[in-house]
Amino acid sequence: MADRRTGAKPGARKVALLERKGRFTSAVPLFERGQAIALDRKTRTREGQIGWVEFGAGRARLVRDLGRIDNARDVSEALTLERLGRRGFSKAVEDAAESAAASPVEVPRQDLTGLPTFTVDPASARDFDDAVSARREGDGVRLWIHIADVSAFVRPGSILEKEAFLRANSTYVPTSVEPMLPHRLSSGVCSLSPGEVRLAVTTELVLTAAGEVASVAFYRSRIRSDARLDYDQLDRIFARREEAPQQVAEQIGLARQAAAVLADRRKGSALEVHSSEPGFEFDEDGNVIRAVAERQTEAHRLIEQLMVVTNEQVAQLTSSRGIPSVYRVHEMPDPDRVERMLSQLASLDLPAPPLPAGMGPTTAGEIAVEASRNVAREAERRGHGASAYSSLILRSLKPARYLEKNLGHAGLGSEAYCHFTSPIRRYPDLLVHRALLSAVGGGEEAPSTGDVAEAALHASEREREAMILERDADDICGAFLLERELFEEGYEKRFEGEVSGVIRSGCFVRFGGRLGDVYEGFVPARRIRGERFELNEEETSLVGSKTGRKVSLGDSLAVRVEKVDSPLGRVDLEPFDG
Repeated sequence: MADRRTGAKPGARKVALLERKGRFTSAVPLFERGQAIALDRKTRTREGQIGWVEFGAGRARLVRDLGRIDNARDVSEALTLERLGRRGFSKAVEDAAESAAASPVEVPRQDLTGLPTFTVDPASARDFDDAVSARREGDGVRLWIHIADVSAFVRPGSILEKEAFLRANSTYVPTSVEPMLPHRLSSGVCSLSPGEVRLAVTTELVLTAAGEVASVAFYRSRIRSDARLDYDQLDRIFARREEAPQQVAEQIGLARQAAAVLADRRKGSALEVHSSEPGFEFDEDGNVIRAVAERQTEAHRLIEQLMVVTNEQVAQLTSSRGIPSVYRVHEMPDPDRVERMLSQLASLDLPAPPLPAGMGPTTAGEIAVEASRNVAREAERRGHGASAYSSLILRSLKPARYLEKNLGHAGLGSEAYCHFTSPIRRYPDLLVHRALLSAVGGGEEAPSTGDVAEAALHASEREREAMILERDADDICGAFLLERELFEEGYEKRFEGEVSGVIRSGCFVRFGGRLGDVYEGFVPARRIRGERFELNEEETSLVGSKTGRKVSLGDSLAVRVEKVDSPLGRVDLEPFDG
C-alpha cells in the first residue's frame, strides 16, 4: 500500500532532496509530488544534497548519494536513474557480453576489408552502427551500406537477448547514454571503429543516375573502416574548408552524389518538417556552460538518405516474402484531422492546399505532404515560425510506431519501411537483421510472428518513455544554462523568442541568448498586458477580447524571465514591455 504522504509504496526508490531541520532530516521527492518523510537518524547529509532514497513505512533510507541540487549533471543523471529505475548492467550480463565478444557465431562472410569505407556520426558518439563504401557504376553509383552484425553476438534466448528486449533502445540524455547493450559490445566489438576489422551485414545496391535502385544484394561481411568522420567535419569538407581523408575522398563524393539524387527523387512524397535537437556542453564539474540547437545539415541528410533507402530495401524483401519482421509504420492520417490542420493553417494566414470533397486517408496523406512543403517555404519567406508551423503538420498525423504488419510509412512516402540500420541501439533492428538473414541464407532463423508482435508493442512503449525522459533532461539542462546566463548578465535581460505553442492559459516561447538558443518557457495569458486573452477556436492564437490583438504560433515575442526552477526544468516568462 502506498504511503499517503509520499505516494510511494514501501520499498519503492525515488530521487529526493535531503533537508535538515533541527535534529531531523527529511527526504522530499524531487521529480514527483509527495510530502517529506523522515530519514534514518544516523544518515549524514549536507546542504543541497539529492539522493536515491528507499521509502518505507513512515521512514526513508538513503541508498546512494546522487550529488547536488544545483548541479546540472547531477540532476540530469538523477532524473535518468528515477525514470529507468537502475543504471548499468548486472555482472551476469557483463560476463555474457565478454563471452559473446570473444566468440561470435561463425558463418560464411564476404571479405570487404580492402574496400575503402568511412563512418559519419556525432562527434561524441562511440557506437558506430553504420559505414559506407561507394564506387562509380556507369552514370550511377554502387553503394555498400555496412551495418554492425549485432546478431552474431546477441543470440536468440540468451541473457543478452533478454536484456536487449527489456531495454528496447539506448537512452540518451545530455550528460550520458544508457546503452541497450554493455559497452564491451556497443562501443567495443560491434562498433565499426576505424582501423578495426568488424563483422557487418552489408546491403550492396546499384543506384542509377535517376535515383532508382537497379539491383540489391544482402550478405554478411567483414569490413574495416578507413576513416571516422563527424557531421561537422563532413560539412566542412563539403564547404571546402577542410580536405577529405585521402583514402575515402572519392567515396565521400560519390555518396554525396547518391544522397542528392535520392533526396530529389523523394521530394514529392516525403514530409518536409523542421526540427532541431539541443546539444549541451559541460565543464569538468558538471555545470552546463553552453548549448546550441543542432539542426540538420547536408552531412546529416547524406547519411539519412542512405539509411532510408537501405531500410526500404530490407522491408520490401521481408514483406514480399511474408517473413515475420518488425516494421516502422506511419499510417495515413485521419481525414478529419487533416481538415482541422488546414483550418489551423488558414487561421495563421499560411498557404494550404484546397480541401477536396470526400477526402480519404490516402488523399489526406498527400495533402499533409503538400502542406508541409508550402509551410516550409512560407516560414523561410517570413524568417520565423518554421518549427511551430511544422508542429501543426505533425500533430495532424498519427505517430510512427513499430508493428508486425507492413502498413507503409506516410511521412517518408515509403510503401514498406523498417528500422535495420541501428542494431546496437534499437532492439527492433536486431529482429529485422534475423528476418533478413533468414531470407538470404545468412545463417539465422526468422523470429516468430508472436515474438515480433510482442517486440513491436514493447519497443514502441519504451521509445515513448525514452523520448519523454530525453526531453525532460534537455529542459533541465536548458534551465540551468539560462540561470547561469541570467546570473552573468542580469535578470532584466531581454530575450528574442518565437511562440512555440498556445493553450488556454498562455503560450510557450522558445528563445535564445548568449550561451544558448535552446531555452523555452511559459508566458501566462494574464501576464500579457492591456486586455484579457482567450484561445481561438483553431487553438493557434490567443486573441484579445477588446482589440482582437493576436499572439499566434510562430510569432516573434520578446520576453523577460520571471522565474527559473532548474531542477524541474521550468521557466516562467513575461512579455518584455520595457
